[in-house]
Amino acid sequence: MSPNPSDIETTKKVVDDITHSTLSKKKNGMDKAPDGGFRAWLITAGTACIFFSTLGFANSFGIFEQYYLSHQLKDESADKVAWIGSLAAFLQFAAGALGGPLFDRYGAWKVIRPAAIMYLFAMMMTSLCKQYWQFMLAQGILLGTSMGLLQFPAMAAVIQHFDKNIAAALGAAVSGSSIGGVVIPIALSKMLNSTSLGFGWSVRIIGFVVTPLLAFSCLAVKSRLQPRKTKFFIASAFKTPKFSLLVAAIFFMFLGFFTPLFYIPTYAVSRGVDTTLASYLLAILNAASTFGRVIPGVLADKFGRLNVLSMGGILTGIIIFCMNQAKSTPALIVYSIAFGFWSGTIISGATAAFSIVIPDPRTIGTYLGTGMGVASLASLIGPPVNGALLNKYGGFSEISIFSGAMCVLGGFLTLATKTTTSQGLLGRV
Repeated sequence: MSPNPSDIETTKKVVDDITHSTLSKKKNGMDKAPDGGFRAWLITAGTACIFFSTLGFANSFGIFEQYYLSHQLKDESADKVAWIGSLAAFLQFAAGALGGPLFDRYGAWKVIRPAAIMYLFAMMMTSLCKQYWQFMLAQGILLGTSMGLLQFPAMAAVIQHFDKNIAAALGAAVSGSSIGGVVIPIALSKMLNSTSLGFGWSVRIIGFVVTPLLAFSCLAVKSRLQPRKTKFFIASAFKTPKFSLLVAAIFFMFLGFFTPLFYIPTYAVSRGVDTTLASYLLAILNAASTFGRVIPGVLADKFGRLNVLSMGGILTGIIIFCMNQAKSTPALIVYSIAFGFWSGTIISGATAAFSIVIPDPRTIGTYLGTGMGVASLASLIGPPVNGALLNKYGGFSEISIFSGAMCVLGGFLTLATKTTTSQGLLGRV
């Protein structure tokens, strides 16, 4: 039986379409991610250096909060001082709404290098500040914005180079912030409280330490895919239920989980702990967070990214509920370790979860930056609300109840996000 000419033509057309599609994807750099290799792990290392330098410094704000309230800003209220750190925390994520699309359109180099220079400039300007408005401008606005322009292109570059191991790679990258959160608070506390260096030179020395790390990152972090030329922002992303639910979940987690990072040293001092030791609690917390970012990241690739993120949010909330019950130095150390480990899943876990809702690899930066940018509104609100609660009630019970409830709510909203996926609530996603 001779083949039908129309069938031959149809088959040829299908083969041509597949070949053309494959060649087009390779031309645009959209072939399968290497999921490892020297280049991918070099980019992960460069991203870890960025997080060491930026989020590691931001995680030290508890040191600054306690120092400002007893030195330069001793006449200001706790909630007013907290606005400096909360504004920086907000902008480091909100700037991702700009940094993400810029990465998709221009690649990492044109975004990261200028941002690195701006970040170092902001640190040096912070070292010269003496008045409240100066701290808000340098440490709040300039430092926060430059952090966002550094972090989101770097995270997007990591996601482009991994597939099955995205959560593990992001956990390793973001763990740089935990290591920075160990080294920087200890160094700052030692220089501020036990030497004659003073505030200015203490901050400048940290700036000199992170300079070579940022220089390495500027050379290492690169985009794998060709730039996209479509719309700068993708507003239609919020029409997708799973994207909107995930953003809402992260919003409520952010509303609560910054509390111990901002207030654990102040709370410890109120319990009679020595000022220097109270500052070391942040280092202990961030050391535990290193394992909390890496281990859950490995588990997330195996058991589901939304599963691990929801568990991290719920357990972090429960731990925050217990904050006011840590009354002795040993209890505070154990509390810091527990909080550090489980809260570590939120930043790296949230970033990895976005890989589930991104339809096109070339829009990674835009989806990630937009989603985290909207969620970051919570980091602007949370710490000042806690400061206002502290001023009104004079204790930490109300703070722990409010913040813990927000994290738990975020965890359950993550579970709700699972219902919008093809695998459903019980799926491994």
